[in-house]
Amino acid sequence: MQHIFDISPPVTADAAVFPGDTRYQQTPHFSHGPDCPVSVHAIHMSPHTGAHADAPMHYRAGGAGVGALALEPYIGVCRVIDCRASVGLVQPADVAHALQDLPPRVLLQTSGQASQSWDRFTAIAPATLHALQAANPELSLIGIDTPSLDPANSQQLPSHKAVFGLALRVLENLVLDDVAPGDYELIALPLKLMDCDASPVRAILRTLATHQVG
Repeated sequence: MQHIFDISPPVTADAAVFPGDTRYQQTPHFSHGPDCPVSVHAIHMSPHTGAHADAPMHYRAGGAGVGALALEPYIGVCRVIDCRASVGLVQPADVAHALQDLPPRVLLQTSGQASQSWDRFTAIAPATLHALQAANPELSLIGIDTPSLDPANSQQLPSHKAVFGLALRVLENLVLDDVAPGDYELIALPLKLMDCDASPVRAILRTLATHQVG
């Protein structure tokens, strides 16, 4: 029997966002009553709330919106790599133990969602992205259990620039605390927000069936 791991943090009014970004707000628009048979809410939020997929337009002027991206990178076999010994940046040496037969999707497990803050967290060195791509030229997606691929104070965003050059898709702010390193099926589809810089995802991992490939 396949097991499902929910690797998405809760989205509530208390959900952390990058300093200055739009916090999650939910207000009633229609409410149950004598003249209304339904409840409907209005939502106001940053698309970078919770687990989310960055679009190229987030880090590159003229880049594609998230709704225009192909879905294949967001569903299929992935590898969760234990990088919990990393300090500051995940370096190539931190992933070297897990590069054999690397699948086309990689999620980096750092020190855990509960220990992260939006002003200090583990990011990823651009050289590590190149090392992963060298291990599998078909690499299509990189994900991390922190708010960003780059440090909070980064103005140049070198890792975001690297993923653009490597044509990688990006998942951020995942929850991998209770997931053992290894290979899984990833399902983390973004919404079809055609001209948006990101989209929330409900990201899950599913244990692999023995016949699963791709």
